[in-house]
Amino acid sequence: MAYTSAQTLTVDRFIAEYGDDSRYELADGELIDMEPTVPHETVSGKLATQIGIAITNAKYPWFIPRTCLIQPFAEVATARRPDIVVLDETFLVNEPRWQQEPVITLGRSIKLVVEVVSTNWETDYARKVEEYALFGIPEYWIVDYRGLGGTRFIGKPKQPTFTVCLLEVEEYRQQQYRLGETISSGLLPNLQLQLDDILPH
Repeated sequence: MAYTSAQTLTVDRFIAEYGDDSRYELADGELIDMEPTVPHETVSGKLATQIGIAITNAKYPWFIPRTCLIQPFAEVATARRPDIVVLDETFLVNEPRWQQEPVITLGRSIKLVVEVVSTNWETDYARKVEEYALFGIPEYWIVDYRGLGGTRFIGKPKQPTFTVCLLEVEEYRQQQYRLGETISSGLLPNLQLQLDDILPH
């Protein structure tokens, strides 16, 4: 992840200039190049497939948009682009921007967000945990398939870790899973998944 702009952008300008470019997100008015890699995209794609199967089997009115921005706070120039977002279609009628552009401004429209960890692991484990909790997103998964996170987040020895964050009031309760362990999701109880299933080969 790299900060690419010295100038400060508003959310509206960011959406106008970079809204269709999945490489960028906005944090406090600064343009961030997320520098996606092939292994990162492989993990995201495999996991999105598994989530989609679980949603379909459960017959939930949810879907995974191909591209989606999250604007968590009206007063802060931040627009996040999670690796995977699960939206509740029944709530989208209330989204003020959705009919014109894929931007979510209401936390209740989102069931789940997933971040696949890369070199910007600090953001995924710290700031986004706070942002997504305050936004009211019920579940947040941090997929650290290379074990990059700091030891205070994933322990010692550092190893591939899948963290499920479940919202309780305004904070997440976190449960971690390692290779070979079956992941449990509050939202998708029928999900059959281990971290091993989504690793790049």
